[in-house]
Amino acid sequence: MLFTLGINHRTAPVQVRERLAVNEVQLGEALDSLHSGVRIPEAAILSTCNRTEIYFRENDPTGEERVLDWLGGFHGIRRDELESYLYRHHDNEAVLHTLRVACGLDSMVLGEPQILGQMKSAYQHAHSAGTLGLSLERLFQHAFATAKDVRTSTAIGASAISVAFAAVSLARQIFGDLKPLTALVIGAGETIELTLRHLVGHGVGHVIVANRTVERAHMLGDRFGAEPIPLTGLPEYLHRCDIVISSTAAPLPILGKGAVERAIRRRRHRPMFMVDIAVPRDIEPEVAELEDVYLYTVDDLQEVISENMASRQAAAEQAEQIIATRADEFMRWLRARDSVESIRQLREQAETIHRETLLRAEAQLRAGHPPQEVVQQLAHLLTNRLMHAPCKSLNVAAHEGDAELFRAAHRLFRLPGADDGEPRDDS
Repeated sequence: MLFTLGINHRTAPVQVRERLAVNEVQLGEALDSLHSGVRIPEAAILSTCNRTEIYFRENDPTGEERVLDWLGGFHGIRRDELESYLYRHHDNEAVLHTLRVACGLDSMVLGEPQILGQMKSAYQHAHSAGTLGLSLERLFQHAFATAKDVRTSTAIGASAISVAFAAVSLARQIFGDLKPLTALVIGAGETIELTLRHLVGHGVGHVIVANRTVERAHMLGDRFGAEPIPLTGLPEYLHRCDIVISSTAAPLPILGKGAVERAIRRRRHRPMFMVDIAVPRDIEPEVAELEDVYLYTVDDLQEVISENMASRQAAAEQAEQIIATRADEFMRWLRARDSVESIRQLREQAETIHRETLLRAEAQLRAGHPPQEVVQQLAHLLTNRLMHAPCKSLNVAAHEGDAELFRAAHRLFRLPGADDGEPRDDS
């Protein structure tokens, strides 16, 4: 059976999620502990700020409980503290959940693409740790292919639904290629950090980070390959910037109309795109009156985000249909694989009975028993041994009223009569 067991931003507060987080340093130890200690044949762990999930295969019915005990023990948390926050998915539901996560449909930000990279990282760690078997290997590859299909077949990722992404998307609409451009970001909070990630991801040519605390500007500069400057250096750098995105906690505007006007003159009226994400505003509203300046506020972006959210919701419905189809495909593969394994085991069992019965018959012949008698005993013994297990199971089923097993037996062995397969009382 396939399982997914975990918590996410919907089921657990951050205080719980951070206690169950597994960082990259711990991943190897955690996977080895699951595989070798708990003896889970196949396992992978996905851990982000919004979720910690364990994907695993285990045919033993106690496997899920053992993994749950392991999860609490590994993090030093009592099991009863965890259970109310956990979700558990089996087989088809586990596959559906895995595909939805890969496609960004289970994310806090609908359709966000970062989760796919995080899943690929989880896959690589499990691969390196040797805890991926055929089932999970195929499941992850199937999830990645499904995510690609959803991205190319729907508009799930085409519309910006975060302020930072909306700002960078607007810049791309205005300028097209960002590679020849210089961007200035003002501030150093989470929104600016996300903005930097999007700018760098879209290949902007050069980035300048301005912040009141220079150390923080240097830290972001090192992380994103940006040029750090103090806030007081803005007048010297502003004219170099094609894109300006500001988000500080300053109580008064940082950029006035006069400063921007001087920068535009030095730019010889090459257009400047400005986004003021701050509340209160960092850029004086009068800047919008200047020619060659495109100024957007956080309210302008929210309108874009609201429109795009509706677009993503429609795309998500299309994505769910694709995911359902792809999950069915995977389950057909899994059932076919299970049937092959069952047939192999059945044949091995029959071959063992055949070999042991034949050896006994040959020994009787060597001992001088009449061949006709040996052949009759061989046929009788072989029949009894082959039929012992199914007959015993059918007797138990009759005692327990298990009509489903009787129906399955009639289909499996093509037995005549008793069309409904119900156990009958002939007394």
